[in-house]
Amino acid sequence: MVQYDFLDESFGALSDPTRRGILQHLGYGPASVSELAERFEMTLTGIKKHIHLLEAAGMVVTEKRGRVRYCRLGANVFDRELAWMQEHRRTVEARMDRLGEFLERTEHDQ
Repeated sequence: MVQYDFLDESFGALSDPTRRGILQHLGYGPASVSELAERFEMTLTGIKKHIHLLEAAGMVVTEKRGRVRYCRLGANVFDRELAWMQEHRRTVEARMDRLGEFLERTEHDQ
């Protein structure tokens, strides 16, 4: 059976509006931790906690240059999640198609 443990981290990371905002901000380009803290009016400690969760989910990558830590989006952010959603959608659509066929057959029998 295929494991989807990564979804817990992914959807957990996306459950917070600040983390979604960080991802949106990084979609425009890299930013330092300090810039993100200022942008979201948070302490460095607070923003680091959010970044850590995003890193654990593979959505953000950080890199230290000198004394500054920069954040950017992960290389394949949302690829695994999108693949899971597409697979789930195909399953639901197939079930709905079978339901439609069943309803058509039973309608013609009456």
